[in-house]
Amino acid sequence: MNSATYTVVGAGAIGGTLAFSLARAGHPVRLVDTDTAHVAAIRERGLTLARGEQRESVRVEAVTPDSWDGTVHRVLLAVKAQATDAALDWIGPRLAPGGWVVSLQNGFNEELIAKRLGPHRTLAAFVNIFADVIEPGVVLDGGAGALVVGECHGAPVSPRVASLVSDLGSWGPAVASDNVEGYLWAKAGFGAMLAATALADAPMAELIDRHPATMHAVAAEVFDAADALGVTLEPFDAFTPGAFRRGADQETRRAATARLTAWLRTQAKDRSGIWRDLAVRRRPVEVTTHYAEVFAQAELHGVATPVLRAVLDGLRELERDPGLMAEARLDTLDRLANSSAPQARWGTDRASPGTDKENAAALRAWLADHREEMVADLAAYTSQESSSTDPEALGACLAWLRHWLDGALGAPEAEEIHPRVETGDLLIRRYPGTGTRPLLLLGHYDTVWPTGTLEQWPFRREGDRITGPGVFDMKAGLVQAVWALKALDALGLPRPACTLLLNGDEETGSLTSSETIVAEARNSRAALVFEAAADGAVKTARKGVGLFTLTVTGREAHAGLDPENGASAVDELAHQILHLTGLRDRAAGTSLNIGVVEGGTRGNVTAGRAAARLDVRVATAAEQQRIGAALASLRPVDPGTTVEVSGDWNRPVFERTPGVAELAELARTCASSLGWELHEASVGGASDGNFLVAAGVPTLDGLGATGSGAHARSEHTTVSGMVERAALTAAVVTALSR
Repeated sequence: MNSATYTVVGAGAIGGTLAFSLARAGHPVRLVDTDTAHVAAIRERGLTLARGEQRESVRVEAVTPDSWDGTVHRVLLAVKAQATDAALDWIGPRLAPGGWVVSLQNGFNEELIAKRLGPHRTLAAFVNIFADVIEPGVVLDGGAGALVVGECHGAPVSPRVASLVSDLGSWGPAVASDNVEGYLWAKAGFGAMLAATALADAPMAELIDRHPATMHAVAAEVFDAADALGVTLEPFDAFTPGAFRRGADQETRRAATARLTAWLRTQAKDRSGIWRDLAVRRRPVEVTTHYAEVFAQAELHGVATPVLRAVLDGLRELERDPGLMAEARLDTLDRLANSSAPQARWGTDRASPGTDKENAAALRAWLADHREEMVADLAAYTSQESSSTDPEALGACLAWLRHWLDGALGAPEAEEIHPRVETGDLLIRRYPGTGTRPLLLLGHYDTVWPTGTLEQWPFRREGDRITGPGVFDMKAGLVQAVWALKALDALGLPRPACTLLLNGDEETGSLTSSETIVAEARNSRAALVFEAAADGAVKTARKGVGLFTLTVTGREAHAGLDPENGASAVDELAHQILHLTGLRDRAAGTSLNIGVVEGGTRGNVTAGRAAARLDVRVATAAEQQRIGAALASLRPVDPGTTVEVSGDWNRPVFERTPGVAELAELARTCASSLGWELHEASVGGASDGNFLVAAGVPTLDGLGATGSGAHARSEHTTVSGMVERAALTAAVVTALSR
């Protein structure tokens, strides 16, 4: 075996360090890496290990996966955890019948390898090497660490394990064990602490010293899951896992923390690889993949992990903007850790929620873990065109929604479909929960975009940004609402009985649905409206909207031969327009727009008819009454003409009533539990929420998408915003269950 070639897949920190040691000891080594610059540098100058100012190089074979197609026998797998599947795609067809793969990776990857290649071809390993790639072809030796190798699933140490450990002795104190699992879970607790330090730009040892509440909490949460599995934790290097288990003696924990930070200060590498991926390389971190197994086991055994989930949530935010690194994030986590410390588990029946902050953190983390599924649902929903003026498309979209809702939330307790002839049907679905009076969840499925728009402007995701017809107004809002309910159910948190109401004529004024909406709302405890947010703010006031037509009737005559016998409707309309503009009151929030003017038949004929279409917006009921009275009292200036006003108030005023203010304050408290500040806004646009407030129903509007560009080709929302707003919705809904 000693003379056989070692194929090291992944020539980064761990793979590069071990490959250097094996090659220097005379073992044939082949490096395989997708980084072409790294491979080219190794080919040209050799693989270099840096220790302080000293550098030493060895010659090794280095290839990219697409440039080599031989057979591999002994594979040291050292790629990032999230790249494991792709690496196995390359290894599998090339692995010799008697060959094997050892996972020298962070996280829990053995099960995946065993599933893909077979347990008999899989070795387990635990590695704690402090190293880093500092430039192409050069690996920084970060100091001594731990390396443990064993058979998969805790089988006894075999000859192949012993032989591999002997060869790895060229690096340092590698050992064989039949409890690699105990080391991996211990490393997961230690790694959780290092992950938390990546939220700020400071040495690991200093941050662990300054934020013991966070550090102890994340380790304890990991070890709660390990205890539930019956894992025997193994100490390594300067880390004693037993001291960080829940309920450990405080003095023992303080002493163990001091030993750990003292050891970390001896390492050449004072910041974690996670920090470097974010701050230097500007690439996604693998730690979010590492803890999938921890979260899966925690959920299976009813173990709460709010602080660890909040850490990973923060890292995902930093992936989008590393400039947000700040020690204040750890201050926030300290408060969360202190508030959630007494609550170790939710119980196997998952009916015992923890504190508001703990629940909020769990909701946010669960939704973040399912963000790609949320995006997939939005993509599928957006592919269903639903123009307000296309009843056939609206019918097909509603059929799709019913099928999707069945899959997402299960069959409702009751369903009602109210048919409409020229608009979309109205759907009401009732889902059970606590209390007798349900919470109304209101949205619309029609959009302003004509059928066929998708052909020129399809759904598209670019990083965090999502564009497409209707994604902002308001398809993302419904997806978020549904996933909020799914999160509550998945985490066993209470929620009130909910009525989901979707109409298909909101964009044309809700003329065929407003009465049903109001009737349903009057039987509800409160209403949440999933229209888009206003720059992230919820909407606690909207203007009332009046759509009117002013028609003037005059008397036609020949403009040249008989002008005195005519009465110009156009002239009269001009007088009326000037009068109407005087009704505007910017201070009171009242606008009056004359958007369309038409009149007359020919240039040489005194106009017998003219008309203007008005859009009126008012912020208060008093202003609505004033404008209504003014329109009713219009009189012609020219007695030879008549004036008539038709139309009505399309939507009443949405005022910030005490019920609205109370819901806004509840939402602000929930957002604070999630770690951010929620604002409220008053807007000029109207929604179906206007009907609800006018009916006296406490209403919170603007819970939907974050983004901008409603009714424009710039319409967009964000993936991060979907997670954030779904978490807020879930927190508000469960709070209302009280």
